[in-house]
Amino acid sequence: MATSRNHRIERRSYRVAEHVFSMEADSEQFAQLTNYEPFRIWDKPTDELFCLTVGSLPVEDSPRQHVFTDSSDDDMPRIEVYRIPSGDTLYWLLCISQVKNSPICARIMARSDFRHAWVQIDTEQTAFAINNAAMLVYAFATAHLRTLEMHAAVVVRNDQRGYLFLGKSGTGKSTHARQWMAAFEDAWLLNDDNPILRYFETDGKGKVVVYGSPWSGKTPCYKNLSAEVGGIVKLSQAPHNEARRLKMPEAYAYILSSASGLKIEPNMMDALYDTISHIIQAVPHFALECLPDTDAARCCYQAIAASANTH
Repeated sequence: MATSRNHRIERRSYRVAEHVFSMEADSEQFAQLTNYEPFRIWDKPTDELFCLTVGSLPVEDSPRQHVFTDSSDDDMPRIEVYRIPSGDTLYWLLCISQVKNSPICARIMARSDFRHAWVQIDTEQTAFAINNAAMLVYAFATAHLRTLEMHAAVVVRNDQRGYLFLGKSGTGKSTHARQWMAAFEDAWLLNDDNPILRYFETDGKGKVVVYGSPWSGKTPCYKNLSAEVGGIVKLSQAPHNEARRLKMPEAYAYILSSASGLKIEPNMMDALYDTISHIIQAVPHFALECLPDTDAARCCYQAIAASANTH
């Protein structure tokens, strides 16, 4: 996609979950990215993790090696992953379509350290392409910093705790979050699709903090806020409401399946494994079989509260 002569190239910086990155795009493209405004910073960053440039790819014509294609859900984007060796530099190339069987609409290329990435937009789906590029590169660039980009919905209550709901697409994460807000007057939505988790350790004691992000799926919810995590819940639909505490191996598997990352890259996987192992020890995890009603929210919260009172 060519940049119009009437639109000047800008570089804007953002802070998401205390990690800083920049994007370079033209003014018309930034006009479609209002979801980033709550996270924008105006001072020139000195601790920038990466820069994403919208435009042509740097080594577009180099031979590529197909690694794998992720197309697990029909209504989710398809991602084709390639390696591109170029001299002494290794690049990753990700080709994305909006849904499983649709044409490629964006190509993302990043150096192996993910310090610089590029996105070339092949359709008119500008916001979709840039959002997915920024979201993926952010997940890859922060994986070694005890940070997880999660596929989850999260609500916060006035106890200043955040509660995450995990599950496959269509499980009812957004519905369950709405049931919490209907059941509890003090509950509010922090993010509906892609919150960020960070693990911190002070004097040998760990805690997990959840942050809002510029990426929130179909529900516009772009809050630059955070809360300490009170519980993480894996949802499944059922004709009843029943919650149980998960054992650590179960919790580990659910967190891993919900966390974004380039899981074929060994160093990144080691970092994800380390972060998840700390998170499952610091935060209680539950499985909730539930109906789409407010009783499910009450059942869930009561299980989490009871667990906290026994520890």
